[in-house]
Amino acid sequence: MQPEHYHEDCAVIRTISRPSTASCTLPMYIRFLLSEPNSPSCCRLAEVMDISHDSVNRFLQREAYTPLDLFNESKIGLELAGGTLSVDDSILDKLYSHHMALVGYFWSGKHHRVVKGINLITLYYTDVRGQHRPVNYRIYDKAEGKTKNDYFQEMFAEVLAWGLEPAVVTGDSWYSGLDNLKTVRNHSLGFLFALESNRRVSIDKGSWVQVQQLEIPDEGREVWLRGFGQVKLFRTRLKDQLRHYAIHLPDGEPLASVNREAFLRLHDQHWQIEQYHRPLSRCAMLSIFRCVAKCLYGITFFPRFAVMSSCSACVLWS
Repeated sequence: MQPEHYHEDCAVIRTISRPSTASCTLPMYIRFLLSEPNSPSCCRLAEVMDISHDSVNRFLQREAYTPLDLFNESKIGLELAGGTLSVDDSILDKLYSHHMALVGYFWSGKHHRVVKGINLITLYYTDVRGQHRPVNYRIYDKAEGKTKNDYFQEMFAEVLAWGLEPAVVTGDSWYSGLDNLKTVRNHSLGFLFALESNRRVSIDKGSWVQVQQLEIPDEGREVWLRGFGQVKLFRTRLKDQLRHYAIHLPDGEPLASVNREAFLRLHDQHWQIEQYHRPLSRCAMLSIFRCVAKCLYGITFFPRFAVMSSCSACVLWS
């Protein structure tokens, strides 16, 4: 017999820690998020489902979902070995929030300036069959004194310990610091990371140039990345902006085997995380939710990730 909170659309959700005494359940909350376009609040859920506001509050405070719960949900249907693990972050705009936990000022690629919001850092996995889902996340908390790179290394170590076996790690230039590159290499994994245009590389020993000053053919160019070692560079153009990427292969595999087709395939796989973050605010209501207490962020975010990664209705949005 299934537990009372069980629903066929959410069969992989973990069993709650103790029998529910509230009228509000996780499947109900997820269905509400899918159907309510304007006001995903406790009051609105209580009104729609004809239950008490206290029932919704008890549900939100009863369970403390963690990133491991997200991984356990996402791994269903994924091939855990041989895929591509991508890292990126997104700013959830909270321009008019004054009393919410974890709201701060962060650089936004969308607005091209510092904005007020919540910084969500995500690890996103694409398996060898093309299935893709989020597998870990963090909410940036300035009180912890960590950088986004610290969070990445924590999350990366966690998913490996949980059983994920990616072949390649991808990320944008924010995550292409030497510590991150060496961490990935030390786990015998390949990577594709964007590089800032002023990163220095060498073709001839002792001669260093910025990647933006280098001639890079379409098929890429093997260089020595300062402080790291041999990589293969590729260049793309987005509108009027040049972007540079470094590829590393594990265990001394020849970089000559990486052509532009292989680079574009990895690049497209990394783009999945961008496509995931963009509708997250709109479809999962992350930009308009209100949560004052930091301890409630687990139950606030987890159902919204479930909406985006598991519910069949979201196939239309992804």
